[in-house]
Amino acid sequence: MTRAIKAEGISKEYTIGAQRPAAGLLVDQLGDALRHPLQTLRAALVGDDKKRFWALKDLDFEIEQGDILGVVGRNGAGKSTLLKILSRITDPSQGRALVRGRIASLLEVGTGFHPELSGRENIFLNATILGMRKKEIERKFDEIVAFSGVERFLATPVKHYSSGMYVRLAFAVAAHVDADVLLVDEVLAVGDADFQKRCLGKMGQVAQDGRTIVFVSHNAMALRNLCNTAILLESGRLSSIGLIEDVLAAYAAQPLPQARVADVERLAADSRPATVSSVNVRPSSSGSTSIAISQAFIIRVEITVSQPTEIGVFLHCYGTGSEMVFSSGSFFEKELNGLNLRPGRSAFECEVPGHLLNDGEYTLDVLLVQKRHSIVASESAICSFRIHDDSATVEGWHWRPAGAVRPLLEWRYVEYGETFGASATAADAEAITIRTGND
Repeated sequence: MTRAIKAEGISKEYTIGAQRPAAGLLVDQLGDALRHPLQTLRAALVGDDKKRFWALKDLDFEIEQGDILGVVGRNGAGKSTLLKILSRITDPSQGRALVRGRIASLLEVGTGFHPELSGRENIFLNATILGMRKKEIERKFDEIVAFSGVERFLATPVKHYSSGMYVRLAFAVAAHVDADVLLVDEVLAVGDADFQKRCLGKMGQVAQDGRTIVFVSHNAMALRNLCNTAILLESGRLSSIGLIEDVLAAYAAQPLPQARVADVERLAADSRPATVSSVNVRPSSSGSTSIAISQAFIIRVEITVSQPTEIGVFLHCYGTGSEMVFSSGSFFEKELNGLNLRPGRSAFECEVPGHLLNDGEYTLDVLLVQKRHSIVASESAICSFRIHDDSATVEGWHWRPAGAVRPLLEWRYVEYGETFGASATAADAEAITIRTGND
């Protein structure tokens, strides 16, 4: 098969810290070097004490023409950096990326749009940036507009568009470019279920035409239904590559993020009666290292008590959109309400049942409450954890179910007799047949 993309030792280094002021004229630079030779030498050797980190390090992989490659990994793993290198927006610090043919990319909402121009004008602008000629744009214009669903607002400047309208129009343009390689970064994070379904259908159609797609997403269900291969990035390095199911399994098996531990010695020195020592989340079942939607899990909060007092633990759980998913307190448990604690180290635990939270990333705020009304300690985003999708999916179902919760509900099918309808009598009700998923 023909190779579409080849990465050879791709690495990308960034510098953390303030930019140095402009050096000025050459005579000024020479003067500084003569006046402060040691300082100039030190800056050249250690980079002026700046911290550097590798967003990507030594990536090697190949993608065949017509493949749909999923790119997975936690936030900050280097996924977007990789797409920017493949799309030639930025150059790698080391290595090289070889891409065969024309590239169309959708990396960020509104990339290539001018806020003061109308939707119509931005279609021509964005399509031109992606390499389409004017006649080609005119030929596909109606199809692009119909797919985007923003017909009514074509004459409106895009600065008045919602983020959903932005991404629909941007994806519509990118998807209709006759490109050999389509790069898509989290397009499904914005838009309703119908738009997400059309996006996935369009990408599937593009792949059937023999073109290559690189798709970055946290949506395991969409990745599973669309992609045939995948790579897993971990801290900028290639952790796994292969079939989509194998890579998603490796992603789910990654250790949970470590809890942030409070500075116990510093906190113990103040006047608070109790402080948070640590928080962690683990599966209820032994032997598991990750939490699936169907699994129950334990939240454990360790605290340090400095004086005898009545203390309870309260949790706030937030989803990726910073929305609160649930809250709970130890004092809602009858036996723990009004519990007096002795000085020392102790812990509270609660079990969250399976089939409650949707797949995604979650963070916890922890509050220690004295006598059910006074907050004596508060730790914001002290712990994060991930719920991953189960491997079992419904064939043809392409997008992540919406909502913060995802309960497993029992469905029934009720079959009525032919005469059972609006004019049916009570006797007709006997013709009902009920079928459940267990029948």
